This record gives sequence, C-alpha cells and structure tokens, in this order.
Amino acid sequence: MTHKIIIKPSEHVLNTLSGETILQTALREGISLSYGCRNGSCGICKGKILAGEVGYGRYDEETLTDEEKQAGMALFCCAEPLSDLIIECHEISAIKDIEIKTLPARVEKLERVAPDVMIVSLKLPANQRLQFIAGQYIDILLKDGERRSFSLANAPHDDEVLQLHVRNYPGGVFTEQVFTTMKIKDILRFEGPLGSFFLRDTLPDVPIIFLASGTGFAPIKSILEHVFYQKGGKDGQDHLCALTLYWGVRNKAELYLLDLIAQWQQQHKNFSFIPVLSDALPEDVWTGRTGFVHEAVLQDYATLENHQVYACGSPVMVKAAYQDFTALRNLPKDGFFSDVFTPSISNKP
Repeated sequence: MTHKIIIKPSEHVLNTLSGETILQTALREGISLSYGCRNGSCGICKGKILAGEVGYGRYDEETLTDEEKQAGMALFCCAEPLSDLIIECHEISAIKDIEIKTLPARVEKLERVAPDVMIVSLKLPANQRLQFIAGQYIDILLKDGERRSFSLANAPHDDEVLQLHVRNYPGGVFTEQVFTTMKIKDILRFEGPLGSFFLRDTLPDVPIIFLASGTGFAPIKSILEHVFYQKGGKDGQDHLCALTLYWGVRNKAELYLLDLIAQWQQQHKNFSFIPVLSDALPEDVWTGRTGFVHEAVLQDYATLENHQVYACGSPVMVKAAYQDFTALRNLPKDGFFSDVFTPSISNKP
C-alpha cells in the first residue's frame, strides 16, 4: 500500500512505494534528509511524526527511547509509513549541509576492468554511511600526509559499498599500490565527500550532455544511476529529459562496464551513448566515432544554446570543451559544469 508524506516546514510531498522506509522514499524522490548508518543505530535520521502512524522497524533502543517515541520521534531509516504522514525534519540543501567526515574503509573487492583501470570497492564500518551527492569525490589519506582524490562511482542511494575507478598512472604512489600490493581487507582512510560536480537541478527540462574522458566516467556513472533511480520508470514510464553520454578513451580496451551502459540504453529510451576512440588499434576493428571526444559533440550539434554540459576528465579535454562549446555552439557559460582529473605524481626519488 502506498501513502503520502508531507514534510514540514518545506511542504515537500512524497509518495511512498510498498515496503519503503521514510528515508528510502525521500532519497528515491530526490529529497536529501540527514542520515548515517541506515540501520537504526546512529540516530542522525531522527525526526518527528506530526500526524499518522509508522512501524518503527528494528533499531537500537538506546538510539530511540520509549520517551522519544511517545513524543512523536522516529528513526526515518527504519520507520515505515502505515498511513499518510506529516513529518518534521531538516532537509539538506545541496552540499552546504552535508557533513565532511574522515573515516576508515576496508577494501572489499578489486576488479581489473581495463588494462590500466581497477574498480576498488570499499566497505565502511557497520555503523557508518557516507552521505554525498552524486558526482562528488573523496580524498584517500596516505601515510605520508599526502592525499589522492577519487570520484565516487556508486550512486548515493546505493551506498553500502563505495566504488572508485582507479587508473594506473606511472609514478602514482597510490595508483601503483592499487595495482601491485593492495589486497582484500586492507584498511584505508579517507575524507569526504568533497566537490561541487553534481546536477544543479533535480532534473532540468533541457537536454543534458555528459562528456567523459578516461575514468572521468566514474562520477558521471554515479549521477546517471541516481537519475535513473529517481526518475527512470518506477511507474512504467520514463520521466527523463534527453541524456547523452560521450565517452572518450584511447582504444577499445579502455572502455569498461559496457554491459551496464547497454542496460541503461535498453531501459531508458531518452538515454544515448556515443563512445569515441582517439587512437583506435587495428585489432579493435573499430567502426564507431574517432578523434577527440568533445569534437564529436561539435559534429553532432549545430547549437547548444538550450543544453547543459557536465564534463569530467583530463584538463585538456575539459578546457577545449568549454572554449569550443561556448564560443562555437552558443552554450551558456553557466550551463557548463566540470570536474578536472589531474594525476598526482610523486616527486620523491
């Protein structure tokens, strides 16, 4: 059975799906509420039920006392609506209210998906979750005091394991460790979430072009998965504007997670994918697009006047895309958002 939830004081209205908690409903509908562990132990998601009934679910009794329940409080990560609700809680506005944390994480999985790309899956302590906006990144804290930045490739609603896409740069202290000595159950420390690379609207009405080079695909994957989760056909229809992903790599072997992208294409009719190879090899037998990835966009669009562009990857690509899109295709300057990946190379002998 579905119910309606009204949030005070914002007056936002949520429509639940059967079996969802209050928090799950809010995250699915793009409303950011404060939360931490998502298992009823931290208390960060505690809010007030002004009207209606909930099932309180399983939680730590020290986190939600009987006195608090009598006063109308509930843990939104556990509480399931049993009727229409009116609740009172604090909503997060973009990134300003998201707490930046320093946390440990255990390496849970290492998956080599391309010759020089490793997907590193990190598991947080049982009582912790990292609240972030799709597109943000974390800093891995190294023992010598240095840090290395990596975008979160998983979506915020799928935060049980954090996913990083790590490219093996020659001379990269951390990246070489990932490809040579890192093993399952290793412990890392990180700080995050950080950055402002995220959709400026829940989903604007204008078409969006996502432009990635190399592992710049990682934060775009996070954004797209969250958009699909929020708007992608939960009621049998696709509520998406046109979304187009241009992904530029050197050769075919550097394209990874193609099965996932094919699944997006099959499930969401408004999503398109254009891979572009800059240095295709003879053995690639490549019949697709070639050259620089941003030039493929220039070839496909006579104007970008009513578009948004989210570009992530190498500094050269991002700079060229901004200059050419705004100067040659009338893209509004405030319609271009970017995250530049700059390799961190050790200067130590």
